[in-house]
Amino acid sequence: MSHKPVVPLPDERALPGRSFRLRARLVAGLFCAVCFAGLAARLAWLQLAGETWYAQRALGQQLQDTVVPAGRGLIYSADGVLLATNATCWTIRASPREMPEEKLDEAARGLAAILELDEAGLREKFGQRRSNDCLLRYRVDRETAGAVRDFCAQNGITGIRINQDTRRQYPEGAFLASVLGFTNVDNAGAAGLELEYNDTLTGQSGLVLTAVNAWGYTMEHSYAVLEPPVEGSGLVLTIDAAIQRYLENALTYAVKEHSAAARGVGIVLDVDTGAVLAMATIPAFDPNQPRVVYDEAQRAAVDALEGDARAAALQQAQQVQWRNKAVSDLYEPGSVFKLITCAAALDAGAVQPGDTFVCGAYLSVSGTRFHCANRKRHGVQTVTEALMNSCNQSFIQIGARLGKQAFCDYFAAFGLREATGIDLPAEPAHSLYYTADRMGPVELASCSFGQSSKVSYIGMAAAVAAIVNGGRLMRPYVVAEVRSPAGAVLQAAEPACVRQVIRPETSAVMRQMMEAVVASGGGQKAQIAGYRVGGKSGTSQKLDSDDPKARIASFVAVAPIDDPQLLCLVCLDEPHSWTTAGGSIAAPVCAEVLEQALVHRGVARSAVPAAPALAELPADGDSFNGE
Repeated sequence: MSHKPVVPLPDERALPGRSFRLRARLVAGLFCAVCFAGLAARLAWLQLAGETWYAQRALGQQLQDTVVPAGRGLIYSADGVLLATNATCWTIRASPREMPEEKLDEAARGLAAILELDEAGLREKFGQRRSNDCLLRYRVDRETAGAVRDFCAQNGITGIRINQDTRRQYPEGAFLASVLGFTNVDNAGAAGLELEYNDTLTGQSGLVLTAVNAWGYTMEHSYAVLEPPVEGSGLVLTIDAAIQRYLENALTYAVKEHSAAARGVGIVLDVDTGAVLAMATIPAFDPNQPRVVYDEAQRAAVDALEGDARAAALQQAQQVQWRNKAVSDLYEPGSVFKLITCAAALDAGAVQPGDTFVCGAYLSVSGTRFHCANRKRHGVQTVTEALMNSCNQSFIQIGARLGKQAFCDYFAAFGLREATGIDLPAEPAHSLYYTADRMGPVELASCSFGQSSKVSYIGMAAAVAAIVNGGRLMRPYVVAEVRSPAGAVLQAAEPACVRQVIRPETSAVMRQMMEAVVASGGGQKAQIAGYRVGGKSGTSQKLDSDDPKARIASFVAVAPIDDPQLLCLVCLDEPHSWTTAGGSIAAPVCAEVLEQALVHRGVARSAVPAAPALAELPADGDSFNGE
């Protein structure tokens, strides 16, 4: 009988005992304590340090915000005419995720007809079921918004939002359009004063908060918190609406009568302050519909094209009609510039009013022959007679006496090298001119009678104002006051004198000479019964034009010339008429505008005496103050 070996039992001391189980429990307890402490610390941080951040996230999930656009500041003329205001309109938006699936086709079809949109495009937008917001149509009128509301109610279509909005409105239509400018689709300034003062005019938008559920749908019993919008600050202009209307009416007629292909420009300044009382570029446009080509002939030419050619022509036509030529363009001033040459030469003592010059068949300068207009021979003339006859040859000789360095110094002193600083956009930073180191005898000759240099219209007007107001170059400006929505004056503009250019004595002599031009010279069509008027005509060749016959007919007039108040500059660009002479077709426009403006301002008529004899000027006076 065999026996199995006996396996000894393990030692009881090798089995886990109470001490081991105790240590295990201790470790487990410690681990739980650490975890609990970590969770407690995290909870404390969330409740204390992270409270604001998580609260904002919760609000973002529970609330839907809707911006309420603020109205832009109002714009008034100096005499209280409302020029730019705001009109209530509505913006149509959709929330595709809230729209019934079975109604999508019907909604696309009906809304496309009401909003004049593409049905397929709407159906594609509505098919994006995750979208909570998409734009259908900006700023529609009350009738269109009502039609959308009725359609949705009658057909059980949800998810369409009709939000109240504002849009810019110009009650006077095309009146002062090139100065006012217009706003873009986002109601921000895109041109003119709307662009220049956009930050001032823009208000502070309001906010509506609406409760939504976890899926982003508006809750049936939602609530809203309104932060009301604040309208922007308003502007009061220096523009006198009555004078602006006189200018636009007269200039519109002249542009049509003389077929000015490149438009007409008119400016009326207060010569003592530089305030712009009227400014027009004709034809203009309607800022309520700025993308519609306002000129009928131009619109017809654009509509006759197709495809890319039409798109390019339309864009070009829009850019042209939006451009405020009075500020943005440079032009050859022609014989109007002879006022600058004359004033500089008299002020520097290079010539005296009684000095004489000879005008013959031609004048040769370094081998280049210069003629007077229509090859006239004026013979022997004084400075006044040369100005009256607009004699090129005499002014070449006057410019030669002045010298190129002094000529360029006075050119700069009159502000003709740089921007005037007027508070309107798109003014060129620099003119086109010769510096003394680049100017030879021929260039000095042509510049002396108004060719070979290009300056801005507003710059030329400001320079002539300095000639007649005692020699002070005033910075032109358009905005007189910035006002709060409640009407309080926040900022008022003050006239700014840039520098003293010529002596008051020189200015007095120039006024007498300018009066002689209108009384007996080439500016007789600028005469106004009962008012003393001074002025100068100009007919400049457009040297950069492909048409060698292209001209700019211009005239500048000041009245009353014995006590200067108003200056009117009128330029007809590329007229096609019986003449291109500024004294014939631009001077009557100045006379009409100034007569109406003087009567409007209550300036009494009086008998016009004969022009007094011109005094001699001292030769040792100061020419002009430095920059």
